[in-house]
Amino acid sequence: MNDLPSRDLFPAARHDALDQRLDELHRWLGQPKKGFVRYRNLLERVRHLRADLFDASGDTVIIGSGRELKAEDRDLVRDTLRALMPWRKGPFSVFGIDIDAEWRSERKWNRILPYLPDLEDRIIGDIGSSNGYYMFRMLAHNPRFVLGFEPSLQHYHTFRILNTFARRRRLWTEPLGIEDLDLFPDSFDVLFCLGILYHRRSPLDGLAAIRRALRPGGSVIVESQAIPGPEPVALFPEKTYAKVPGTWFVPTPACLGNWLRRTGFTDIEQFALHPMSSREQRRTDWMVYESFQDFIDPNDPARTVEGYPAPWRVFFRARKKQGPTGRERKIS
Repeated sequence: MNDLPSRDLFPAARHDALDQRLDELHRWLGQPKKGFVRYRNLLERVRHLRADLFDASGDTVIIGSGRELKAEDRDLVRDTLRALMPWRKGPFSVFGIDIDAEWRSERKWNRILPYLPDLEDRIIGDIGSSNGYYMFRMLAHNPRFVLGFEPSLQHYHTFRILNTFARRRRLWTEPLGIEDLDLFPDSFDVLFCLGILYHRRSPLDGLAAIRRALRPGGSVIVESQAIPGPEPVALFPEKTYAKVPGTWFVPTPACLGNWLRRTGFTDIEQFALHPMSSREQRRTDWMVYESFQDFIDPNDPARTVEGYPAPWRVFFRARKKQGPTGRERKIS
């Protein structure tokens, strides 16, 4: 089972299909292609290092201190971390090496904190978990287990390297996507879907899959790029949105609320809405490519470079409710 303790933690999972899917993915990861070998080699060269210090209770996830390593090992870690660029989520401090990621991810987490469902002793899923920043932050709330779904080769290996240092056994990531949630029916107490829906060709199918994967009474936190306005509509860009070709539907808050209702969620609450800015997403020494300031019309900050409304971010929480017969109703 590739070390994922699914039979104990996910008794309702489709185990045979899940085993087959994970075997396929790990055979894929084991291919001798240049990109695969590159990340495997990075992991292998630091696999022997372990951190004594770990603290994810504050804005910066701290894994190890500079005093724990000899100079040559600290140089090895720095070279490895630099080879994992670009760093999208953070901040991190790894053996005293400060990583200023593109996103000030602590700002998003601090918006969620007052509305966070109870995570203590819960089974959590983080869809699109990236390098694990939010998973590490969840540990302060004492979950039973957190499973990250991360199909990106770079992000998947970055988390594995970080957790090789940190040794947090309640955290695990697999190269799964939102499309694999149906392998986990009625399995999660809480699911996080942060910055994912607008990359889906069918956001409603994604939300319906999330609902099926939640246990009855389970909660979801959804955060999405959005456009301003009171009408329940979504922007469908011609080619790109803010220079991103993989953006499909960018909803207004009212539209996203309706998506949640139409896919069967209950107790739906919008709890935050804010415009994006370069204070939260920007170039750094650890992400040297284009970022937010390059995506916005320099003459009109209310517009993207394509002329669309500039992005906001909207946050919802909702619950899965069990039907009166114990079976979920179908979505029409």
